Amino acid sequence: MNKTDSAMATNGRTETKPERFTTKWGLILSVLGIAVGTGNIWRFPRIAAQNGGEDGAGAFLIAWVTFLFLWSIPLIIAEYGIGRNGRKGVVGSFIKIIGEKFAWMGTFVGFVATAIMFYYSVVAGWCLYYLLESIFYALPAGYEQADAVWTGFQSSAMPSVFHAIMITLGGFVILKGVKSIERLNLVLIPALFLVLIVSLVKALTLPGSGEGITYLFTPDWATLKNPELWLEALTQNAWDTGAAWGLILTYGAYMRTRDDITISAFQTGIGNNLVSLVAAVIIFSTVFGTLGQQMSNGEVLEVMQTSGPASTGLTFMWMPQLFEEMVGGRLFAVLFFLGLTFAAFSSLVSMIELATKVFVDMGITRKRATIGVCIAGFVFGLPSAISLDIFANQDFVWGVGLMVSGAFISFAVIRFGPDRFRSELVNTKERRVTLGSWWSFVLKYVIPVEVITLLVWWMYLSAAVYAPDTWYNPLSLYSVATVVCQWGIMMILFLIYNRKIAKKTILH
Repeated sequence: MNKTDSAMATNGRTETKPERFTTKWGLILSVLGIAVGTGNIWRFPRIAAQNGGEDGAGAFLIAWVTFLFLWSIPLIIAEYGIGRNGRKGVVGSFIKIIGEKFAWMGTFVGFVATAIMFYYSVVAGWCLYYLLESIFYALPAGYEQADAVWTGFQSSAMPSVFHAIMITLGGFVILKGVKSIERLNLVLIPALFLVLIVSLVKALTLPGSGEGITYLFTPDWATLKNPELWLEALTQNAWDTGAAWGLILTYGAYMRTRDDITISAFQTGIGNNLVSLVAAVIIFSTVFGTLGQQMSNGEVLEVMQTSGPASTGLTFMWMPQLFEEMVGGRLFAVLFFLGLTFAAFSSLVSMIELATKVFVDMGITRKRATIGVCIAGFVFGLPSAISLDIFANQDFVWGVGLMVSGAFISFAVIRFGPDRFRSELVNTKERRVTLGSWWSFVLKYVIPVEVITLLVWWMYLSAAVYAPDTWYNPLSLYSVATVVCQWGIMMILFLIYNRKIAKKTILH
C-alpha cells in the first residue's frame, strides 16, 4: 500500500497522510509536464501556419500572446488557488469554494479533461510508434513512402496496441503517487528541453531557414480583422498552457503553502509559450530550409496546412521526410520523436491523475481508482484509435468544451468573490508578489465576455458559413448539434447525480 492509501487512526477516525510536491521546481516542472505536449510541438506550428497571411504569421502571434494574459494566466492563477484551498480534485475543490450544489460543475470540468485523455492516449501512442519507426527503420524518402507508413499504421491494430501501452505506462506512474510524478518530470521535462534546443540549433543551420523565421514573425496586419484568427488564438493558448483543463487545479492540491501562486502561474504560462515558440521556429526553419529550394513560400505553406488526415501530417508524415534530407537526419528524427513522446506522456500522466484524484476523494483506494481510470481510458479511447473520424469528432467536441470549463472556473471565482479570492487564497503572508486588482477585472468581466462572444460566433459561423446544411445534425462530425448533444448528455447526468457525487466526496 503506498503513502496515499496509508492511514493513521486518530481519535477514532481515519486520516490520510497528505502528499505535497517537495520542491518548487518539482511543482513547476510537473505543471509544465501537464501543458507541454503535442499541442506545443505539433499543433501550435500548424495553427500558426493556417492563420498566417500573405506576408506572415506574426499577427496570429500577437493575438496568441494577448490571450496568454487575458485567458490562460488568469485562469491558471484561479486553478492554483482553488486547488490549494480545496486540497482535493476538481469536484472536492469546487464543493469547498462554492458549495455542494455546484459539484456538477467541477465534475464537468474534470470530465472534459478525462474525455480528452481518452483520445490523447491514442496520440501518445502514435508518438511512441514513430519513435520506434525512426529507430529501427529507414526514414521515408518521399511522400509515397511516408503515406504508406501512415496508412499502413492506421489500417492495422497498432494504434490500439500503442494506445494500450501508453495508458498502462501512465497508470504505473500514477500508482506511485505525486512523488513519482514529480521524479518523472524532473527528468522528462529537462530532457525534452534539451532535445528541443539541439533540434533548434540544427534547424537554424539549414540553408533557407531564415525565410521560415521571417515568415513566422512578420505580421500581416490585415489578418487581425478576421475574428476566426482570434478564436484560433484563444483555443490554441488554452491547449498550449493547459488553462481551464482542471489539471493545474489538481496539481494545485499538492502545492505547498509557501509557494507563490502568482509567480508560479506566470512561470507556467510564459515558460510553456516559450516552448511553443521554439517548436514553431524549429518547424518553420526545417520546412522552409528543406523544401524552400524546390517550392515557393506559398507551396511550402500549403504543405504545412494540408498534409495528412486529421491534421496529423505535418509531424507524422512530413518531419521524417525532412530529416531524411539532412546530414545526420536519422539521429535528429529519433531525438525529435523522443521529445514528442516525452511531451505527450507527461501530459497524459496529468490527465490520468486528475480522474484518479476525483475517485480517491470519494474514498476509493489509489490502486483501484488508477486501474479503473486506465481501463475506462483504454475502452473509451478505442473508437478514436480505430477511426480517425471519431478521433477528429472527439477532439472537436471536447476541445471547444475547454471554453465551458473556463467559464465554470470563472463562475466559481465570481461567486466566491474575486477580491476575496485574491486576498485570502493568493496574496497570503508567504507571497513574494502581490496579485493586483487587474486579475479580478479579467475574471469577472473579460473571461465571461470571451466565452460568450466566441461560442456565439462559432455557432453563427457553423450555421451560416461552415455547415449551413448539417449544423443541426448530431451525427455530423463537426456540427453544433453534435457538440451540444454530447455536452448536454454529460451535464444532465452530472446534475441528476449531483447530490450523490457531492455526498461521497464530502464524506471522504
